[in-house]
Amino acid sequence: MKKRFGIDIDGTVTCPTSLLPFINKAFGMNIAYEDITQYDLTPFVNVDEKVFAHWFSENEPIIYKESPLAKGVKPVLNKWKNEHELFFISARGPHLLEVTENWFSAHGLTFHHIELIGSHDKVETAKNLKVDLFFEDKHDNAVALHEECGIPVILFDTPYNQEPIPQGVIRVNNWAEAAIWVEKWLKKQDNIREMAGSMK
Repeated sequence: MKKRFGIDIDGTVTCPTSLLPFINKAFGMNIAYEDITQYDLTPFVNVDEKVFAHWFSENEPIIYKESPLAKGVKPVLNKWKNEHELFFISARGPHLLEVTENWFSAHGLTFHHIELIGSHDKVETAKNLKVDLFFEDKHDNAVALHEECGIPVILFDTPYNQEPIPQGVIRVNNWAEAAIWVEKWLKKQDNIREMAGSMK
């Protein structure tokens, strides 16, 4: 049965290390991926918060244009594109839609819809778009999406999302593991539907 997948972009479809080379170069840092133990990067950078925010805003288009793919994501999404609906929901601002669409095209990725909401609060968007499952790298997003939307959420394991998770948030190391979990979940959904049909 076709499902609608809600999928975060940055740190989920893109490699979670994407930002670091840009930050290290711009601010003369040598931050390692393993050192990033929280999602907010400002404490790791030796500049004022407003300065960093301004730099990030100015450089977002080039960062997103040059972000590499997360390992193993392409074959998984290319398999799903004909079987399910791929709705990408990101905290990027709406003004970055063209950059985002061009990045997808350049990497040979299909999307059925891209929603750039300009905020990390994805709950209302996920509800409005009626997604059945979500893929995320930000811990509090994953927990909120699961608890408020009542859907399973795949959380891609990173150094910055190590807080405890509830049962409906599933921690995976990569897209291959995510695909295995999803296949089992889909089979379970089919079995539930068949049982419900036979009881009518």
